[in-house]
Amino acid sequence: MASVDLELGRPLSAAAAAAYPPPLRRSINDDDVDDDGKPKRTGTEWTASAHIVTAVVGSGVLSLAWSTAQLGWVAGPATLVVFAVITYYTSVLLADCYRAGGDQVSGKRNYTYMDAVESYLGGRQVWFCGLCQYVNLVGTAIGYTITASISAAAVYKSNCFHKNGHSADCRVFTTSYMVVFGVVQVFFSQLQSLHEVAWLSVLAAVMSFSYSAIAVGLSLAQTISDVDLSHKIWQALQALGNIAFAYSYSLVLIEIQDTIRSPPAESKTMRKANALAMPVITAFYTLCGCLGYAAFGNAAPGNMLTGFGFYDPYWLVGLANACIFVHLVGAYQVMSQPVFTAVESWASSRWPRCGFFVTGGGGTRLISVNAFRLAWRTAYVVACTAVAAVVPFFNDVLGLLGAVGFWPLTVYFPVEMYIRRRKLERSSKRWVALQSLNAVCFVVTLASAVASVQGIAESMAHYVPFKSKL
Repeated sequence: MASVDLELGRPLSAAAAAAYPPPLRRSINDDDVDDDGKPKRTGTEWTASAHIVTAVVGSGVLSLAWSTAQLGWVAGPATLVVFAVITYYTSVLLADCYRAGGDQVSGKRNYTYMDAVESYLGGRQVWFCGLCQYVNLVGTAIGYTITASISAAAVYKSNCFHKNGHSADCRVFTTSYMVVFGVVQVFFSQLQSLHEVAWLSVLAAVMSFSYSAIAVGLSLAQTISDVDLSHKIWQALQALGNIAFAYSYSLVLIEIQDTIRSPPAESKTMRKANALAMPVITAFYTLCGCLGYAAFGNAAPGNMLTGFGFYDPYWLVGLANACIFVHLVGAYQVMSQPVFTAVESWASSRWPRCGFFVTGGGGTRLISVNAFRLAWRTAYVVACTAVAAVVPFFNDVLGLLGAVGFWPLTVYFPVEMYIRRRKLERSSKRWVALQSLNAVCFVVTLASAVASVQGIAESMAHYVPFKSKL
């Protein structure tokens, strides 16, 4: 029999096993744990692909028509493809870092992104990684709250326009919808870990493809039927950040990979998952961006389904926005579970004897009653919802999130760990190529971040907190 902390999914040391209160430490059959003492992983390339699609095809897809409009017919589609290639390549590099050492089957597992950075780079790099990753994860949760509230409000508006005409004042406060989304997330946040939300990721992936397909179809129908320079430059730079955000999932890649069963090597399965997900995602993104631009030209809305470039058929617009809301429920969990686990791991190791971490008798395998989990995760959701209500600027927030997360998490750390793992010599051709990619992406990230901050500052000048109307 093996002692395992089922609350966190991590093996217990002998000292910790002795220190934990009996209700938290449970004995389980050896058949239910793997060689590392963690609950057995059952993930495949298909479940990993579902997690990737859920994390990637989110709110970012709705801004791609606007982003393509800022960049034009040549630079827009080219940028979409370039970011896809960079993301796929660096994701493969990162997936190979899941196990430390040279053995991809029996090497030491890195359970999180920070674990991988600690294994290969160490020192201050670990803290820098943690800062970038968790700021981006929290920011993404805030961004998803904004998007979900806008989509929920758009369902009401599409019905209002249908009943009262396109010129009617159907504006509605979005704060109340943020509260509804937050209440839903308080419940789903009690799911124990990323291992337990595969079903939610599959549902969310179906929803994401549904509303993307509706957006593509409406853009195609619209296409068939039918500023000054400095401002344009700022918007073009914001567009780069939006596109970067649309592809970002490196910040949860290691955590997704930790759900995959072995053998075969997790890195091999993750390569298949990347290969399955990225071409489909890129095709959808290109269609959404290009057809949206073709339909609206330079007037393409920042959010294709809530900017009301489309009014009819009203039921289809409403359905698409309902799908967005459901998808973001799952995507929020995929992005938030690593934050939950990190804090709970730290707290339980810091206070191993505290009864606050004891699971009560009313729990189930998926959702258990734990005072700390309930308090901490509820507080997290409330805080994210409150920040979203204060800064509900869709495009600017997406651009800033993309800028903050793209270079360090998608490019810098995977490249540096690969160089360290392969022991590449300085000034070798591959070393120079990788460092050149690093430098170019850093410049793009910096420019996009500055443009997004400028956009948020401009929006804040005319905004009253908690009174945002769509």
